[in-house]
Order: sequence, then C-alpha cells, then structure tokens
Amino acid sequence: MKAPPVPRPNVFDIYWRFAAERQRIFERRVAGEPGPWTDDPILQTYKFCNVFRAADRVSQYLIREVAYHGEPCTPEDRLFQITAFRTFSDIDTWNSVRKTLGRTPTLGDLRDGSFEKALDAAKRENGGLYTGAFILCANKAYGFDEKHRNHVALFQDMFLKQNLGARLLAVPSLAAVFHLLRSFPLIGDFMAYQIAIDLNYSDLINFSENDFTKPGPGALRGLKKVFTSLGDHSPAEAILWMVERQQQEFERLGLGFHGLWGRPIQAIDAQGLFCETDKYCRVAVPELASARKKIKARFVAAPEPIHFFFPPKWGINASVVRTA
Repeated sequence: MKAPPVPRPNVFDIYWRFAAERQRIFERRVAGEPGPWTDDPILQTYKFCNVFRAADRVSQYLIREVAYHGEPCTPEDRLFQITAFRTFSDIDTWNSVRKTLGRTPTLGDLRDGSFEKALDAAKRENGGLYTGAFILCANKAYGFDEKHRNHVALFQDMFLKQNLGARLLAVPSLAAVFHLLRSFPLIGDFMAYQIAIDLNYSDLINFSENDFTKPGPGALRGLKKVFTSLGDHSPAEAILWMVERQQQEFERLGLGFHGLWGRPIQAIDAQGLFCETDKYCRVAVPELASARKKIKARFVAAPEPIHFFFPPKWGINASVVRTA
C-alpha cells in the first residue's frame, strides 16, 4: 500500500477553506447579491480563478461559442476550432476572426489561407492575439518570426497533414488525448492538458476528467506548500487523492460545499486549486517561500454578465442559474 501524502499543518486546511469560500463568492455573485461577497481580505483584494475551471469566463465562452456553437461543421472542424481557440485563449481574437470570416473558421479556411488572414486582421484590430494568462512555447518551430504564423503552421500540420481530427476521434482515453497533442511542436505539457480538457467538454470526446491529470507549474508550487511530503504518490496521484477525499475534508472542517450545481471537484479543478492556494499563501503564509512572492492581479468585477452553459452531458444545465 502506498504511503499517503503528508499534509502541512494549517496549509492543508487552507486549501479546503479557500475552495469553500471561493465557491461561496461565486454562488453569491450568481444569486445577484451585492458585493463584497466575502469577509476574507485576501479574496476581496486579489483575483483568483473559480474553483471550477468550466465556470471561468474564457472556458464559458469556449463551451458555448466554440464547443457547442450551432453552425454547420464537421467533427474535425470542431476539434480544430477548440484547439485553435484555446491556443489563443482570447475572446476578442476569436470574435474578430469570426467577424472577418462571417462565421466560425473551418479547416477549409485553414487550408486556403483565410484563417491566417483573419488572424492578421484581428492582430491589427486588437493589438495582439494571445491571452496574458499563459506562457506559450514561442520558438520558431515552423520557421516564422511571428508567433501566430508558427501556430497557423502547427494547425495545418496537425489537422491537414497528420489528420489529427480523425485520430482524436479514435483515442481510447483522456491520457491518450494529452499524449497525442503533446507529440506536436509548440505544445508543452500545460497546453496539451488544457486543450485535452477543452476537447473533452465537447460531445465528440467523452472521458472522466478524473481519468488523467497533469499538474502545471503553479499546481506543483501549491503541492509543495500543502504537503510536507507526497509520500509514495506522484504529483498527479496526490491531486487525485484530494479529489477522492473532498467530501470528508469539507465535512471535517464544517464547510458547506455543494459543488457546481451538484457536480463535485474534478481533477482539473483540484490541480487548479493547488495553483490558487499557492497564490493565496503568498499573502496568508508568506514564510512559505517559492519562486513567486506576490499576487500580481487585483480583483476587479467584470461588468459583462456570463450566461452560464455547461456541457449537456454533465446533466446540470437544468439547475444552472444563468447569469453572474
């Protein structure tokens, strides 16, 4: 039997308390309550992601407008669209591309150069194409000086030359989705996992989010703060250990936690919580030093409401309060 992870006193509880309070903030905002939605001064001051990745603004856009848009397209088109959107992770970029093309881009647009021209127009219009939230591989893998031209060449390699769409439709597991994506240039561990989860939101790929996880750099920092030792567990196994323990830990601490309209924390959410706990501890437990010492982003409530919509296969949309 494997030795379990060894919780760090107090910080292990911070993980669960943070999750419960951050989710309460989300629920209060969705219910239309006026802010501030928490008495926690750290959560009042700084920006933290939602407990559930699928509820964040960019993921909501991806689910609603990319994974489940109503325009006619092939399954391979849809897989390309999801992959391309997450690579940029910028709503303005995608809206600009759709405006230029008059619709969501397809593999035909990738093939004849229309997609690249639409990206050029989006860059002129918006001043940039990429989110600032991710650090992407930026080498000139396909020989171009501009990052987006290398990514266009990557998509052409993936979907036109190497038939990635059909290959994704035949994979046996979420891990296989990850490893297939990871085999391409410009796709590191972090982005391969993010795209795999996004593809799994669609109705084309359907695996449990707890089948596989790949912690990113922030999650690894959080793991070092939450535990003094991982025992015999790998970082990914420690994340799944937390998924399995969530109900008993919330009950132990007397924390009311109802999930995402009943959907419990999944591995992608648990690893994200380690990243957010790392951030939270920079202020709450500053003596736990890491490579990051400050929280950069301060909280500012977004003015645009989100019309919540989740993958229909989750079975929660009938219970969802639509806006926040």
